[in-house]
Amino acid sequence: VANEGGKHWTVNEVRALICVWSDKNIQQQLEGTVRNKRIFEQVAARLQKFGIDRDWKQCRTKYKNLKHEYKSVKSAQDSGSTIKSMKFFNELDAILGHCSMEQASKSDNDESERPPEWTEGKSEKDSIG
Repeated sequence: VANEGGKHWTVNEVRALICVWSDKNIQQQLEGTVRNKRIFEQVAARLQKFGIDRDWKQCRTKYKNLKHEYKSVKSAQDSGSTIKSMKFFNELDAILGHCSMEQASKSDNDESERPPEWTEGKSEKDSIG
């Protein structure tokens, strides 16, 4: 059923998704939850700001696929194989690489590594109070 997944994601759409996903706030929300429809609705809303029209289901599916592909490439690399690779591995490694190893020791000081346009998505709630 070709319609179920919708049209293929372009490189720019995937980059934008990864950009939104790299937001610490989004990552923390995704970490502890299985029922994540509302989080992916936020992700889809942010993608709209980039002019990308994807619904929350498409975002969640792409997120799951990228995460799965990343994990399989990562485990292949860990076992010494360099045959497996993927397009956005480095970007995903920056997000997921630390999660698996250092989940206990979260550091908030890596904000500076992110280009400034990635942090634009702060909501009003963050600044009040």
